[in-house]
Amino acid sequence: MTPHTRIRVATPYGDALHLYDTVRSVRRARHRTAPDRRTAVTNDGRPIPVIIDCDTGVDDALALLFAVRHPGLDLRAVTCVAGNTDVDGVVRNTLTVLEVAGAPDIPVARGAARPLIEPSRSARHVHGDDGMGDMNLPAPTRAPSALGAVDLLRREILASPRPVTLIPTAPLTNIALLLRTHPEVTDSIERIVFMGGAVACGNATPVAEFNVWHDPEAAAILLTAGVPITMYGLDVFQRVVVPGADVRALRDSAEPGARLAGNLLAHRPAAPDVDGDPEAGGIGDAGAVCAVVDPAGLTTRLLPVEVALAPGPTRGQTLVDRRVRPGESEIHAGLREQSLVDVALDVDVDRFVKLYLETVAGV
Repeated sequence: MTPHTRIRVATPYGDALHLYDTVRSVRRARHRTAPDRRTAVTNDGRPIPVIIDCDTGVDDALALLFAVRHPGLDLRAVTCVAGNTDVDGVVRNTLTVLEVAGAPDIPVARGAARPLIEPSRSARHVHGDDGMGDMNLPAPTRAPSALGAVDLLRREILASPRPVTLIPTAPLTNIALLLRTHPEVTDSIERIVFMGGAVACGNATPVAEFNVWHDPEAAAILLTAGVPITMYGLDVFQRVVVPGADVRALRDSAEPGARLAGNLLAHRPAAPDVDGDPEAGGIGDAGAVCAVVDPAGLTTRLLPVEVALAPGPTRGQTLVDRRVRPGESEIHAGLREQSLVDVALDVDVDRFVKLYLETVAGV
């Protein structure tokens, strides 16, 4: 059974229990015995080809700085989508960050300016009017690719000599459009590691995380992509926090990329219930990129995940089924299909913080 398999729960009651137990046993066995494709790629001595789809964004910038500087990653392209700020602001921020990071040649493409159905709703109250903490960064010196995001994604995925890992750290509109218009790319995608969703509580609403809430239909398309998926959700996203002393050291660095990372972290103070250090800063989206480099730093379980699409207070919620038995809904409603996703339930915080600092600043 592969991570993109759907499970079918049958009736009557006895059949439902038997099949549900069989599926759970196979899933547990897979995690005990099957080779992890992510680890195999990491350990073969060649960089992992990756593409980041982002809405840069303070923590997207932190993710880009890490991806550019880690020797185990081959960042083939960056695609931009509306989210934290408008899509043109995202393009500008992305180009600027790559220039500061010393990677001005990585292709960058403009993508969707709004979700599939709803209007765009930015997070300027978190990321500032410019999406980058209003730090007045210089304008980029180059223009984005003449290709749109979907065309650039397709080109780079199919041109890669090895399957590509996609890392969306933004609303999933570009990825959904890619999967629907060019389904042939799925054979060349190693895995999609997306920052989004939540097992417990949300942030955009009490139950929905921002990236999924911003475009729930796109997230639903992603979950049925037919490729292995890892969900790096709020449950781990909020926990990876760089101590204040390290943030200060980065801000004092003479190296522009490290200094930018420090200033970005200073704009992302940790929640008091996560870290009481007022100068500590969360790496946010960068944790999803760390998870590609070092998947052993995450504790994941292969679980059924759905996105709530109906209007109302639960719209955009990721429904992660952690039950060990089917409930009355499955037993009485007949056949049911769900996508299986590797859901991050825990993270080795110290391990990811060390990895981030060693990569960005060489400390």
